[in-house]
Amino acid sequence: MEITSKRAINFKEEFSSKIPALTLLMNLGYRYLSPEECLQLRSPKSSSLQALANSTNQVMLLPILREFLAAQTFPFEGQQHHLSDAGIDKIISELNPAMNLGLTRANETLYDALLYGVSVTEFIDGKRTSPTIQLIDWQNIDNNAYHVTEEMVVQNADATGNVIPDIVCFVNGLSLVVIEAKRPDSSNPHRSTNSQAISQHIRNQGQKYIPHLFAYSQLLLAINGHEGLYATCGTPEKSGLNGSKKKSARLSFIK
Repeated sequence: MEITSKRAINFKEEFSSKIPALTLLMNLGYRYLSPEECLQLRSPKSSSLQALANSTNQVMLLPILREFLAAQTFPFEGQQHHLSDAGIDKIISELNPAMNLGLTRANETLYDALLYGVSVTEFIDGKRTSPTIQLIDWQNIDNNAYHVTEEMVVQNADATGNVIPDIVCFVNGLSLVVIEAKRPDSSNPHRSTNSQAISQHIRNQGQKYIPHLFAYSQLLLAINGHEGLYATCGTPEKSGLNGSKKKSARLSFIK
């Protein structure tokens, strides 16, 4: 949804879909961040990456990501070593998507980083080593940091305005899930309100909107309190007017 100076709260959406979704996520172990807390973590004054600081264009929770990376170790000559500050900065810089290659390629690059880790060069007593650091602890999921926020203001690609996704979920500071929540009742009896949520997802991935958020997203959800649909970055909507489906290499939104 777009940001306005005085945006009215849609209480039907709040109580029928968004609040239940937030409650479920918190029960699953996600820590709730208010929009203000989330913005502060996205633009920390203490970050050494000054080019990324103090901007709604930033979609990572940098202190959370840094804290996770600082806790990671790698083996070298029989001992475990922590990453240097320079190594942590290098990994974070590698996670900034190269949007000039297009959203699909940027998303695939970050998917590979999540799956296989990121290699970084370190020097131990003058000796060079290139460990691969995992961004998520897949062996012990309790070692990861889970956060969720609502109404996250994200600056658009042209820096001319903002877009506000309803719910964003983070794992170790990375924005991996985007959720659009709608009211259950539709003015069109033949069209679910989730269709509007899907349209917003698709629109927001466009070049003039917030593709840099969706570069990280591994799961997109459309919910309305009665049903939910899920997909991934680049997923088209089914064409429901005549029962046909758009042909695509990617799956359509599915229940």
